[in-house]
Amino acid sequence: MTEDGNIIVRRLAFWGIPLSFGVMGLKLVAWWVTGSVALLSDGLESTVNVVAAFIAFFVIRYAQKPADDDHPFGHHKAEYLSAVTEGVLIVVAALMIVREAVVALAEPALPQAPALGLGINLLAGVINAVWAYTLIRAGKKYRSPALVADGHHINSDVVTSVGVFVGLILALATGYAILDPVLAILVSFNILFQGWKVISHSIDGLMDKAVDLDEEKAIKAAIATHAGGALGVHDLKTRQAGAATFVVFDLVVPASMPVGEAHDICDRLEDAINAAHPGARVVIHVEPESEKAHGVRVKVKGAAAQ
Repeated sequence: MTEDGNIIVRRLAFWGIPLSFGVMGLKLVAWWVTGSVALLSDGLESTVNVVAAFIAFFVIRYAQKPADDDHPFGHHKAEYLSAVTEGVLIVVAALMIVREAVVALAEPALPQAPALGLGINLLAGVINAVWAYTLIRAGKKYRSPALVADGHHINSDVVTSVGVFVGLILALATGYAILDPVLAILVSFNILFQGWKVISHSIDGLMDKAVDLDEEKAIKAAIATHAGGALGVHDLKTRQAGAATFVVFDLVVPASMPVGEAHDICDRLEDAINAAHPGARVVIHVEPESEKAHGVRVKVKGAAAQ
């Protein structure tokens, strides 16, 4: 990631803090004027968003620290710790909603001042939807797992708000107050699913999962096109570590090729891979043609089959 990208990610993480406080305030006001357990559940989830925003901000700052003697590959994976924490917080929020809704099932009641409460909650939901879209889009563009996780977390809050809105409208239209807590419980199941997805994705990152198929195809195409002079490429491995991507492979060259020529091919390949996958960290092991090919192979254009 470029320094400009780092700055954008840090700014988004910072502005998530006051925005989460504002949305939480709006939702709690909506609950206060209506007494709706569904709106209370929505507000409770927003308190978790505040905690998550603080965690994301501080972890992103740490993850962007340059490599040092103790962490020669950088601190990028710290973002996955934030993402895992956010996933856990999403699950906690869902359980809090279930608890409040189950209590309300015993004595369901229609909300007071429903129009005002729903209007306030709708405003909070719109703000969250725009912010979630912004975070997910920026997180994917700048390869920030913490921003993506924060965006999905807030998006689960949007789903909650939509569910609460629909539930209260149905409760008011039918007079069945029990629809309020029942829908809150149903919404919590979706939140649990979102939490699991965030946790699962973050664990993949901590376990050095390879880049996705489209990115791998782009890397292979760059290698195949710009490895002229080499005999082949094999044992290609990739791994994603937060904003950093590591690409490692063996480059097979004629045994008689001078070191300088092999180095020129490596430089050309590094530039091509970075053009296809900005910010990639490339490690190339040069081997003579007598070495047996193994692992994932990439057919070099113009080279004879090994």
